[in-house]
Amino acid sequence: MFHTSLGRSLSLFGAACMLAVGSHAMAADAPIVIKFSHVVADSTPKGQGALMFQKLVKERLGDRVKVEVYPNSSLYGDGKEMEALLLGDVQMLAPSLAKFDKYNEALQIFDLPFLFDDLAAVDRFQASDEGKGLLTSMEDKGIIGLGYWHNGMKQLSANKALHEPKDARGLKFRVQASNVLEEQFKQLRAVPRKMSFAEVYQGLQTGVVNGAENPWSNIYSQKFYEVQDYITESNHGVLDYMLITNAKFWNGLPQDVRTELTGILEEVTTEVNDQARAINDRDRQAIIDAGTSEIIELTPEQRDDWREALRPVWKKFEGQIGADLIKAAETANSAG
Repeated sequence: MFHTSLGRSLSLFGAACMLAVGSHAMAADAPIVIKFSHVVADSTPKGQGALMFQKLVKERLGDRVKVEVYPNSSLYGDGKEMEALLLGDVQMLAPSLAKFDKYNEALQIFDLPFLFDDLAAVDRFQASDEGKGLLTSMEDKGIIGLGYWHNGMKQLSANKALHEPKDARGLKFRVQASNVLEEQFKQLRAVPRKMSFAEVYQGLQTGVVNGAENPWSNIYSQKFYEVQDYITESNHGVLDYMLITNAKFWNGLPQDVRTELTGILEEVTTEVNDQARAINDRDRQAIIDAGTSEIIELTPEQRDDWREALRPVWKKFEGQIGADLIKAAETANSAG
């Protein structure tokens, strides 16, 4: 009886071991899933970048890695996506740089109004040691930056003409959840209203807000031009994204997979940033052709007036961002 019990136990142990081995083999064969969630349309630079990343991963890593793309807030809205990344429910995001102030206040530099002259200056700063350092500055918070993706320079849209700073007084502007952007509109004596991106069209349509700030690609793809009478070509700030991943997920990838993904992302980032310029130029023209909004072009003197009116915002956040970092960004304007 003892031998029979022992034999049965050994048989059960052996079966359990075979099941464990089989399960491990199945797990090893299962693809690594990267859920890439974002809040904009597929036709935008970010949307195109996500799809290009998905395509190249499939071509080069086959069944080892599967990228699932969820555009237009279809998985998480912009209020929940960072939490989802930190919990491991998604593995990749490309949030606006305005979303990172609670993780590193220095990243507020990208929201300072009229700091950068153009996208070329933004490129130079992001490629600098200071710019690269910001990508890795949040790893202790569970976030690794993999690159900067452009959307474009922001324009001011409103239901009244904005030629000079005083024209914005009293208007309600939609803002992202950013202290700098709130202060930007308060400095203009306008009223900032935080609102998720998915709600902006209805907000503009119903008058909950009177205006917003967006690159041409967002104004066109989200049809904001249909509900805004005027768009001032202010180029007053940059709407860029940081492509990020969950640090635990990224550091846990097999070395060869991580190396391949890094190479793919470098390619995609170059293409996204090239496309961003082309898409914004195209969408600007499409808005002009639609004829629903009047485009206001600022003279150099008017742009200087706006810059001086908003320069106090730089000073207000200098302690949080760092005077040296702001100086490095200003230097990027003249380096061209």
